[in-house]
Amino acid sequence: MGWNVSVDQDKCVGCGECVDVCPAQVYEMKDGKSDPANYEECLGCESCVEVCSQEAITVTEE
Repeated sequence: MGWNVSVDQDKCVGCGECVDVCPAQVYEMKDGKSDPANYEECLGCESCVEVCSQEAITVTEE
């Protein structure tokens, strides 16, 4: 069992806060936006959800 991580690219402003806060290094910046490139590493802590001021990130259990 793992976690589904998605970033709404229309809401993301590319601040990089999720990249900085994620303990599992799930996120990378791609074309100025956050990309959950390593979503399989997600721990489900939702630190990224809490720090995202644009409410662009969703983490759900698989």
